[in-house]
Amino acid sequence: MPIPEMTPTRLAELLAGPPESRPALLDVRFPDEHEWVAIPGSVLIPLPELDERADELEALRGRQVVVYCHHGVRSLDGTAYLLSKGLDAVSLRGGIDLYSIQVDPTLPRY
Repeated sequence: MPIPEMTPTRLAELLAGPPESRPALLDVRFPDEHEWVAIPGSVLIPLPELDERADELEALRGRQVVVYCHHGVRSLDGTAYLLSKGLDAVSLRGGIDLYSIQVDPTLPRY
């Protein structure tokens, strides 16, 4: 079964909407990447830590979770993990790199 993905422009539309309908943002990159650049409001849980920090993911239950990484590869694995735990998750296609190109060019690229 394919992992669901969301485009950066669709995410931007949702983030511009009413607060109660905005998705949660989960960054599965490493801390140094997150410190360099992150989508505002995102929660950092590196991909290798998802299982051991699963209790933190429970706070996201009931909301759509958009999982992102640098280019959209790790986020596919993170999304698959969240889906296996029954969370409503999608991967950000192209990661924060494509998001910075299509939505917010003020975000630094690496």
